[in-house]
Amino acid sequence: MSGKKKEENQQEMKTYIKGAGGSIVSKSILSGKSRLKWLFREECEHGNGWVAFGHTDTQEYVDNAENMSVVDFNTLANIEPAVVNVFFMPVGSDLEFCDDKTGKYFVDTKTGKEIREPVKHPAQIAFEKNLKFLNQESYPLDFFEMLFTESDRLSMVQAGEVDFPTGEVVLADPLSYLGTRYETVLGRRIPAGRYPVELSVCRSRVAGMRVAAAKLQISGRQAVRYEIAMAKGNEREDFGKPNVWTFFGVDAGLACFADVRTSKDFGLFIEKWERENPGKNKYVDYFGPLFRKSYEANPDLQSQEGNFLKWQLPETGQRIVLFSSGMGDGIFSGYWGLDEAGEIVSLVVPFMNPAYF
Repeated sequence: MSGKKKEENQQEMKTYIKGAGGSIVSKSILSGKSRLKWLFREECEHGNGWVAFGHTDTQEYVDNAENMSVVDFNTLANIEPAVVNVFFMPVGSDLEFCDDKTGKYFVDTKTGKEIREPVKHPAQIAFEKNLKFLNQESYPLDFFEMLFTESDRLSMVQAGEVDFPTGEVVLADPLSYLGTRYETVLGRRIPAGRYPVELSVCRSRVAGMRVAAAKLQISGRQAVRYEIAMAKGNEREDFGKPNVWTFFGVDAGLACFADVRTSKDFGLFIEKWERENPGKNKYVDYFGPLFRKSYEANPDLQSQEGNFLKWQLPETGQRIVLFSSGMGDGIFSGYWGLDEAGEIVSLVVPFMNPAYF
């Protein structure tokens, strides 16, 4: 093949899935002598595990390693784009490709089920289940206890302390809403003071290392029940009514507990920083490097971009802890942990149900 022709073919190659990895494909398919017929996924240390055979391939043909080639999955997708629909199916999948008057589709040889629509990434499936699970009025006590119990998948992290000079609590995404009118101020107050933040970090094969929940520990007493933390001006009896705010929004993938005074000072700090750094981004140019330093100090407990950051307002010295919010964007609710007397002992924000991940 001439250099010009090779270059044209490379230009025509479409990338359907970035980082798809290598797949084993019979040379009969790659040469165009055979059409895709069988596609299965096996456990593989290298590559994505997908193996493709053509409609003319015999057992003798595929048993000869010389007749098979390792190529990027996108190479196969450029020959038959329908394979993109099943890319995220699990190891053990065994599929037959069909092309008839009803269209192109796969049949699961184990179940006989036809697959005509794109199969979602396992993380997307878990994310959608998680969205439906979040922001309920209450959960069983053992759910909260599970979130903060060490296991093979969950690790507890003492992330730092937060100052509460007034005891009026704010829940917010620090880079999107803290210090603005869109933050969520809670109705119940806590005693003024300084309280530790504990994070429950989930190690998931599907989603990687994520913060499953965050806890503001207000006292050493035992919580015997939890109730949803209503926004200021609303009562628990208002839960579910139209226009009743019971959660806080996350756009930057971060969350925090803060005092209303700290929140105001944080807003002023950001305004000043942006004035003094025109054209710069508060995350990319200021907080991002700090998060990465946090990761370097605690690499076993965070992803490389950093999952939490102990930080102080430069002018006031007020402490705050910023942490990632589970899978990122979404809306989340806080829950007061209460003792037998109904007194507040903690404030918990669940981001993920680890069972889904």
